[in-house]
Amino acid sequence: MAKMFRTFFFKSLFFFWYRFLFRQLKNLIGFHRSVSNNSYAFATQFKYQKFPSLLNRSDLSDHTLIFDVENALLKSSSLFPYFMLVAFEAGGLLRAIVFVLLYPFVCLAGEEMGLKIMVMTCFFGIKADSFRVGRSVLPKFFLEDVGSEMFEVLNRGGKKVGVTNLPRIMVESFVREYLEIDFVVGRELKVFCGYHIGLMDERKTMHALEQVQEGKGCSDMIGITSLNKILDRDELFSNCKEVYVVSEGDKKSWQALPRELYPKPLIFHDGRLALRPTLIESLAMLMWLPYAIILAIIRISLALSLPYNISTPLLIFTGIRFTTSIPKTKTSYKTKPNGHLYVCNHRTLLDPLYISFALQKNLIAVTYSLSRMSEILAPIKTVRLTRNRDHDAEMMQQLLKQGDLVVCPEGTTCREPYLLRFSPLFSEMCDEITPVAMNSHVSMFHGTTAGGLKCLDPVFFLMNPAPVYTVQLLDQLVAPSCTQINNVDVGEREASRFDVANDVQTQIGNAVGFECTKLTRKDKYLILAGNEGIVSTRKSGKS
Repeated sequence: MAKMFRTFFFKSLFFFWYRFLFRQLKNLIGFHRSVSNNSYAFATQFKYQKFPSLLNRSDLSDHTLIFDVENALLKSSSLFPYFMLVAFEAGGLLRAIVFVLLYPFVCLAGEEMGLKIMVMTCFFGIKADSFRVGRSVLPKFFLEDVGSEMFEVLNRGGKKVGVTNLPRIMVESFVREYLEIDFVVGRELKVFCGYHIGLMDERKTMHALEQVQEGKGCSDMIGITSLNKILDRDELFSNCKEVYVVSEGDKKSWQALPRELYPKPLIFHDGRLALRPTLIESLAMLMWLPYAIILAIIRISLALSLPYNISTPLLIFTGIRFTTSIPKTKTSYKTKPNGHLYVCNHRTLLDPLYISFALQKNLIAVTYSLSRMSEILAPIKTVRLTRNRDHDAEMMQQLLKQGDLVVCPEGTTCREPYLLRFSPLFSEMCDEITPVAMNSHVSMFHGTTAGGLKCLDPVFFLMNPAPVYTVQLLDQLVAPSCTQINNVDVGEREASRFDVANDVQTQIGNAVGFECTKLTRKDKYLILAGNEGIVSTRKSGKS
């Protein structure tokens, strides 16, 4: 009986998969036949050319360019990395694992059904109001995949319309804010009780076409798409007088868009993943995670339990890359009654700790915002500033009497090679100042976050296989004395304080090759997290 049951089971399983795969193959053959037949009929409706001939057009400013975002703008044809980012950053680790396991079925299901499966897996149950991945995470990875040749063509166009088959909230911020595209035509996600249910509405093509044609502008439309995607967009591209087709060979020959050519500089972005999560990279990351957690615990234990001269070589042995540069004209501060002030740019929460490792002594760190968990685990003394200038200045003066002090006047971290505006509070301490240029590099996980749990920032940084930290102590700067500051009027006093802060910012920027900006902590958190970045003392770890 058991033998007959096993035989029946395996026969049923065989015939199920045979019928499923046979059906998919039959549909695929029928689809290619329909593409071949319909493409010929469709191509007779308008002028149909290959993409390279578009590069020689000199009258693009007189036309409206309608382009396919994922098939004509981006170099890669795979959508997996972008949905993986949504799954991991918005849904968490478990959702990312489920998405990776389901991806083989996505490949077998066909393009449209596969897209629906990915949307359902990544968006189901995500709160609509709190979804910021499309604005804070995805633009960086989209920009790194833009073809320079296509961007040059779009830059010479009149009106520009981006057409995508993806959910609009994934693409709109990248296309409109960073590429300065006029219109985005995408698909809307259905929402129930404030949560995404993982289903998409059809794209409102004709309504979008009416918006494009309204008002003054370019009436003649030129379409740019891929040959196999024309049928998916026929309602929109059928209104174009000319359609240029991008082939896979064209995309492979494109160069990535250089950072200096971005219409809007990419300064702020969020998310934990530092790598581009392709299928292979995602599998490697998920396989590394168990070892990464163990390695992070070992590194934290070594830093907390051993003195600097012993823990430093052991931490380097675990894979951490740590380099230090100290000026030859370093001055001794042993005869001074007060401690010394170290002013550094902010890369991660570990900045003061790495300066302590570089100097081989304990320091006191003052921070603008820190979670309770980070304060408890910190091996050096940390003091939280209150954002009341007079109170904070008095507190820092008292701390300088206790020892050397480290302050990060940016107030928050910036991952890209930019320095945010330095708060001038440190320039009022009336002591010699040593600027410290900090830099770090990670290959898998970012050790900073704007919308996640800040208490996990050091853990994620130490989960990287070989994180890199560079500490460069610069020549000390003498700030104006208290007497000099008090003897001038208020306007000159304020100017003196900001001059010192700007001077320190410039020195550090030149040392690490970063560009100085006037952006602040508030700007960053309003863009990425929708708040002002103040850590609540009631809910530890929230930012």
